[in-house]
Amino acid sequence: MAIKDGAGIPFDAWRLVGGLEVALDVDVLFGAYPDRDGPPGTPDSVLALLSRHRIRAAAVANLRAALFDVRSGNDELLAPASPPPATGAGTATAVPVSGASPPEVVPVGAVDLRDPIGAARELDRLAAAGVRAVRLFPDEQGVEAGFPSVRHVARQAARLGLAVLTGGDVRRFWQPFAGLGATVVFLDTHFYHLGDFLVAAADEPGFHTSTRLLNSPDALELAVAELGADRLLYGSRTPHYEPLVPLLRLATSGLKPAEIAAVAGGNASRLLSSESTRRPL
Repeated sequence: MAIKDGAGIPFDAWRLVGGLEVALDVDVLFGAYPDRDGPPGTPDSVLALLSRHRIRAAAVANLRAALFDVRSGNDELLAPASPPPATGAGTATAVPVSGASPPEVVPVGAVDLRDPIGAARELDRLAAAGVRAVRLFPDEQGVEAGFPSVRHVARQAARLGLAVLTGGDVRRFWQPFAGLGATVVFLDTHFYHLGDFLVAAADEPGFHTSTRLLNSPDALELAVAELGADRLLYGSRTPHYEPLVPLLRLATSGLKPAEIAAVAGGNASRLLSSESTRRPL
C-alpha cells in the first residue's frame, strides 16, 4: 500500500515528538552562504522557523562576521540581542506554537581564525560587551586544527572564560583545546566519530557535543552512558539544516525525562551563563 494511494499510514513526526520543546538551541545562524544554495537566513525568518519547531531560545552567530567582516557582523548581532534564559531552563512540556513569544537570541561572537592577532583582540572586545560564547568556523575559513592560530584563539577564549562553539572534525579539533580547562561544544560530531569524541572528552570535563548529527539508533544513549547527559546539547543549525531531525531523535531516545530536559536546553543555559564559564586550569 502506498501513501499516495490513500491506503498507507503517513509518517507523523510531530506525533512522536509529543510535547517536547527546546529551551535553548546551541547551533543557530543568521545570514546566508554566498557560495551555496540555501535560505536567506534573515533574523525574522530564522526566528519564525525556530518558533514553529518549539525552540524557545537560540545561541546565534552571524555569518557576516564569519565570512565577510568580523566586527560589523558581530555588532549587527549584538544590537538586538536578548539576554540568555535563566540557568536551569529546559523543560519538556508542550507550549502552543500559536501565540508564543518569539525565541530569545543569545548572542555568540565570531572571529577570523586566519587573523589570530585580530581574533584575540575581538575576543577581548566581545567579553567586555558581555558575550559569553564565541563560535569558530574553521571549515568556512580554510583553517586546520594544527594551525597555530587555532591554539592561540583557544587559549585566549579559555583565559577570558568564554565558551567555544566550534565546527570541524572532532577527531582533529579536540587537540587545540586539550589541557586548557576550556568549555567547548563540538558542533559537527558525527555518529561515525562519536567514539573519538567519547575518549577525548573522558579526559576533558569541558568537552561537550551538539546532538545534530548523532542520529544513529543508539548515539545519544551511548554518550549519556559514557559521559552523562550534561555533555550533550541540542543543536539544529537552523536554517541550514532540518531542526526536526535532532528534535525527533531526542524525543524518541531512551533517555530519562530529566536527561531529555537537560539536553534540550538546560545544559546550554548552564554553559552560557557567566557563573559557569571556566578559567584555565
